[in-house]
Amino acid sequence: MSTRVTRSSAAKLATAIQSTPARKEPVQLSDPSASPGSSKSRKRQNIKTDPEAVDRPLTKAFPTPKGTRKRPRAATLKDEDVNGLPHNLSSIQNLLPSTTDRETGSPTKKPRMSRKSGPSTLPREDDVSRLGVKASAIPEASPKKSKNNGYGLTPGRTPYPNWPHPTTEECEEVTRLLSSIHGEVKPPKEIPMPSLTVSGCGEVPSVLDALIRTRLSAATSGTNSSRAFAGLVAKFGILQTGVGKGSVDWNKVRLADTKEIFEAIKSGGLADVKSKDIKKILQMVWEENQARGAALTSYCEAPGSPNEALEDKNAEVARAQENVLSLDHLHLLSNEDAFNELTKYPGIGPKTASCVLLFCLQRPSFAVDTHVFRLCKWLGWVPPPGDPAGLAPGAKGIFMGPNRNSTYAHCEFRIPDSLKYPLHQLFIKHGKTCPRCRAITGEGSVRWGEGCVIDHLVQRSGGRKEGVGASPSKATLGRKPKGKKKSKEETESELESSELSDLGSDDEVS
Repeated sequence: MSTRVTRSSAAKLATAIQSTPARKEPVQLSDPSASPGSSKSRKRQNIKTDPEAVDRPLTKAFPTPKGTRKRPRAATLKDEDVNGLPHNLSSIQNLLPSTTDRETGSPTKKPRMSRKSGPSTLPREDDVSRLGVKASAIPEASPKKSKNNGYGLTPGRTPYPNWPHPTTEECEEVTRLLSSIHGEVKPPKEIPMPSLTVSGCGEVPSVLDALIRTRLSAATSGTNSSRAFAGLVAKFGILQTGVGKGSVDWNKVRLADTKEIFEAIKSGGLADVKSKDIKKILQMVWEENQARGAALTSYCEAPGSPNEALEDKNAEVARAQENVLSLDHLHLLSNEDAFNELTKYPGIGPKTASCVLLFCLQRPSFAVDTHVFRLCKWLGWVPPPGDPAGLAPGAKGIFMGPNRNSTYAHCEFRIPDSLKYPLHQLFIKHGKTCPRCRAITGEGSVRWGEGCVIDHLVQRSGGRKEGVGASPSKATLGRKPKGKKKSKEETESELESSELSDLGSDDEVS
């Protein structure tokens, strides 16, 4: 019975054959049946003239003579490779540290052996330096793909450069009229301490606290978002010191499972999505805090750090070391940079970022929620669908109408900074209370006869908006048969944007 051939032994044999050209007779591998002499010469000639034969399967390099009834077998060598593994799983040496430098190809010293533990696991100094060089050459692992936070907007530019509204005079007139019935609105000089009963939309000192609170308020009522926030307080407790004093311990929320966060906020609506967003946001903030702390410790510049006082830098480093999550360094950035930083987080759109800028950072920003969007359209502050002025420069086709993000960008550009805070607040108050400017109203609605202070300025559209200053809409002309009456929240939610990351609340307190 012949002996099994391995690849390593076959390679050794082929090398030996090529290194002895004076040898006339081929090596007899086994004792095959008699065959013509011409086959032997062909066999010897193929091996000598085809150096690549050693890389081919053994059945081709050493063909089995024909004429036998037995199934052909590959020729084998007597000396087996004791280190060979079955099923072509390389060899045992490949499982040990390499004895050849992969970069230079030169042999290296064998691994040091210990009587007790076998091969030493401690690297030599040259290995450490070489590995250090190789590690520095390897690019860092690419971070998780972040969402596209551009929203098609260019800061400082309007998507509708050919639409001249609103003018400064129009903004002043609307502010005056709405203030006459809702009262004068001015931004607070100081931000109040955080409430544990009202989530709000960012009216708290801590930027991170403001961001999470505003995220909770999206696409739900103020009552529901406050319940969700109260659930976080009950589950994870509050901070007793620091800038976030009196609000939720966000690091405990970060360390919790998503399911725990879900259970805490499930009464607030969309808990499945919001719990995942909050978990990701807090993890991202923690990593950024650690990176900023390390940079400040090594006297490197972090974003906004040149504008940061020494005591504030020391406080930021201390917070990072104590795992107190914070986004307060956004106070050091410009409006544009702070907006871009906020919108990079999952679930945070222009409306939420604008609310944080307006209420927490106290920057001029015109946040557009569902009430603001509705009134901007009715006042003609954005171009209506089909108007050529709504097309971007060089664009062709039919303008399909503005959305909330484009309305934000346009009004952010057109409205004077001094009027952004009062107009935002007045639009929300008016959109909630005016019997003619609510989302779903009509001539038969309660208090319709009381009129509207801006009735002569608006052109209402949408379902049940017929009446003074309104034109019949498609929804009004082709009403569907009466069926099961929908609740107020169900009806108004149908009018909101389908983009979850920028949904606002019809009942949120901003």
